[in-house]
Amino acid sequence: MQRRLIHPLSPASSDQPQADRSDGQPRSQRPGGPHSLPGCMRSGAPVHDAQALTDGGSVAHITLNDQLYVLRITRAGKLILTK
Repeated sequence: MQRRLIHPLSPASSDQPQADRSDGQPRSQRPGGPHSLPGCMRSGAPVHDAQALTDGGSVAHITLNDQLYVLRITRAGKLILTK
């Protein structure tokens, strides 16, 4: 099974090349190609695979400041984070 890396703010449902706001070129025609990492991922922040967080399941529990959050992977492959 091949995984696609999709930036959370980009439209995932379109097979059309998406234009970059800065230069207007489709991503496939820009240096680095269509699979280069988005700027937010090049910042050095950690990247976590959702499947690894859920141990291959569909639910993970995450805590922050004594608050419990639930991360769910839907059947459609989307992520939902709830309190």
